[in-house]
This record gives sequence, C-alpha cells and structure tokens, in this order.
Amino acid sequence: MTAGFATVIALGLSVAGVAHLVCPGTPGKSKFMKFEGYIELPRGGSLNVLDYLTISNGTLFVTSESSGALFKVNLDADHPSRSTISELPGSGAAHGVALMMDHNVAFLTRSEENTVDVFDPTSLRQLARIPVADDADAILYVPSAKLVYVANGDAKIATLIDPEKRVTIGTVRLPGRPAFPALDLRTGLLYQNLEDIDSMVSIDLGLWAVTGQWSLAPCEGPSGMAIDSEQRRLFAVCSRNATLVVFDLESHQIITSLKIGGGPDSVAFDGTLHRIYCAGKAGRLTVIQQDGPNAYRVLDEIHTHYGAHTLALDPVSHRVFVAYASLFAHPRISVFSPTTGNDVQRSTVERPSYARTFWSILKILRLI
Repeated sequence: MTAGFATVIALGLSVAGVAHLVCPGTPGKSKFMKFEGYIELPRGGSLNVLDYLTISNGTLFVTSESSGALFKVNLDADHPSRSTISELPGSGAAHGVALMMDHNVAFLTRSEENTVDVFDPTSLRQLARIPVADDADAILYVPSAKLVYVANGDAKIATLIDPEKRVTIGTVRLPGRPAFPALDLRTGLLYQNLEDIDSMVSIDLGLWAVTGQWSLAPCEGPSGMAIDSEQRRLFAVCSRNATLVVFDLESHQIITSLKIGGGPDSVAFDGTLHRIYCAGKAGRLTVIQQDGPNAYRVLDEIHTHYGAHTLALDPVSHRVFVAYASLFAHPRISVFSPTTGNDVQRSTVERPSYARTFWSILKILRLI
C-alpha cells in the first residue's frame, strides 16, 4: 500500500481523531511509574511503525518496520528527551537487532528483503548482507555458542549465522511459526515460542537441534518472552487472548496466568525490582510485581497510545522505553521510570475510541 492511500484514509477521520493520532498526549498517570517524556525520532513518511527496541550501555537501537530505518539513540541519562539520534536508512521492513558490542559489530533482520544486515554500531556503516530464509524477524546473539540466531517466521525455521565469518552455517527446523526467542543464561538453552500452535520449544545450539516441546495453554498466540534464570521462570505474553503466562523451566508446567492489556507483543523482566512489563497494541503498559517464583500481581495498566506495542528495559537505570507508532507526525519513544511514591494517583480515564482507528489503518496497510 502507498503513503497516499494512508492519507486518503486519514482524511476520513474526524478532526479530533486526527489531532489525537498526530499528538498522542501524555500517558495515563500511575503511582508505580513516572513518565519522563518522549524521545522524538525522524519521520519516514506519513505513517511510521516502529518495531524492536534493543538497549546496551546507554545506547538504544530502534527499528522502523514502515521505512526500514534503524535509529541509534545515545541516551541522555539526566534528560532522555535530549538524547542524540543518528539513522541508518534501509529498504525492507527492519525488525530485530543483535549486538556484539565488544567486537563493534551488530546484525539487523529485514523480513521483506530476507536478509540479515551486518553493521558497525558506532558509525552505523553497513558492512555486509547475509541472505536468509523467508520472514527474518527476531534475532539474538548467543555468546556461549558463538552464533547469531534468527527466527524465520513464515519459513518455520531458525537460521544460524557465524558472526565472525558472517555467513549462514545451518538451520533448525521448527514445528511451528517462531516469534520471539529467549536465552536461559543458566543452562545455555534457547527457548523459542511458536505462535501458530501455542507452544514453545527448547533448542540446544551446540547440537543445532530441538530438545523439548511444551504447550503454553491457556496462552493463545505467544509473542514476546522473557526469562528469570535465577528463579527458573519464563514469561510469555499471548497476543490473541491478552494474557501473560508464567512457565516453570524445571517442571515444564504453567504456574499461573494473568490478564494484561490487549494485543501484547513484548515483555521485559527487571530482576532487581522483580517487575515484569508488557506492551501491546491496545495501548497499555502493564506493570506486574513478582512477589515470589509463584506469586504475581498486576500493579497497573498505564494508558499509552494505541499501537504502542514494543518496549525495552534498561537494567541499569531501570527505565522502560515504549515505542509509539505515528500518523503525520514524528514517531517517538516514551520513557518511564519506576517509583514507589503514593502521591500520584492512577488514571482510569479511557483513551477515546477513535484511537482504535489508528491501528485499523496499520492493519489495512499491512505494515505490522
């Protein structure tokens, strides 16, 4: 679809609706999280859809699914909104980023081009392009195996790349469509969800093989995942039934499930604060407290912006960064920091219903 088509659709919206989509406003108030402002990114057209966020040592990398650009944000620790931004333009929807900062090299998936681009994370200079299977999406560098792992959704395989030689060295066949992987630092096993069959597999990257498979029921459409390696728990958000499930990595059973904001796509775990954060297409940032390995409670659901479906957690500052999509405006990253104060009351005001129109536009344009 063309940007012109998006313009035609947008002209049919109410004036108030367009104003809301262009200016998302301030997120709902919370007594558990403080909103610190926005980091504004360059525009790539009338409609901007951001995807994965990856953070390392005070630098945030953000991909654009709509324009194919990669943004590098050098975070200002005191005033995130003043952070400096550089851009690596590109063609083909950009998705995941895997970093090897000690080697000053990084990898970027492009689903439409079916490639993994190799680039210099300091200068943003492209170094190489590696052909891979269809629908390259999530990507992860696994230091223990000295491999870059790529989830190829439509192809239902995982591609394994030698990061030194920058070539594909093998694949792992999967019994379903992979979405997001997560690495267990204790065992070195990689866990891969399979969104079309509501399941998860474990992969031994030394053997290049699937070593186990389990149902994630009652999860429907598992998407984002995170792991608490210390307490042996895996957290998966479920896009089709707005649920987070907690999986015991030792007994291989679901411990509990919680209802969260609609259309969840990403999740992050803060092992220091024992908090879980989930973001979804319905425009809710869900904050969950881990009281123990088997005890969880939802602290808040913060209203963000319809379509704000991806996030990243900085384990050092404990800030949470949430990516906003935009129409006729600059895409942006909202910045939140945890708080324990009780002076801020939770907002229960719903976002206007026309916000749903925004995500409908994105679906029509097939940009997500």
